Amino acid sequence: MFRLQGSKVLAVDMTGDAVKAKNGSMVAYDGQMAFKKMSGGGEGIRGMVTRRLTGEQMVMMEVRGQGTCYFADRASEINLVNLHGDKLYVESSNLLCTDAGLRTGTTFTGLRGGASGNGLFTTTVEGTGQAAIMSDGSAVVLRVTPQYPLSVDPGAYIAHQGNLQQQFQSGVTFRTFMGEGSGEAFQIRFEGDGLVYVQPSERNTIGGEV
Repeated sequence: MFRLQGSKVLAVDMTGDAVKAKNGSMVAYDGQMAFKKMSGGGEGIRGMVTRRLTGEQMVMMEVRGQGTCYFADRASEINLVNLHGDKLYVESSNLLCTDAGLRTGTTFTGLRGGASGNGLFTTTVEGTGQAAIMSDGSAVVLRVTPQYPLSVDPGAYIAHQGNLQQQFQSGVTFRTFMGEGSGEAFQIRFEGDGLVYVQPSERNTIGGEV
């Protein structure tokens, strides 16, 4: 069972079961725990090949045992997500912990503009169980409906779930509109029905200054 200790520490109560967590994120535990390093960003040969192609350096560890384990990472805010047979798309750097029974993978999410042809890849978490995702500052969960599509700055995007289609739009973005952008600018547009998680702080994206 996942629960929050404050907003920046995840406590997981275990009774012989296991979780997958970001490597190095365990800050304390009580009881008897066993730790095993895993490759992250996908399972099996396909995941290994995808990680090599994308350069995604997501390293997970499996924690199994009896007791309570506590996880945190750089004082990031933690948000709990309940999955009921659906799929969560999340930036690998924002994924803290999942139930071991949830399947993780890597999916291609689109091109960063037709001119550059650079691909963007996102980590997927699928199944029934709980996941914990992190944000720089308190995350905001935004609802997308067919009547109200949503556009998000890539640096603020954390994750999304539901029946959503996403596309990357080049051209004028929030920063270029304010006169702060340079280089190729783009934003992510979501359409459909689902939830999008955004953070109030913008990370550097692979597009550079967007």
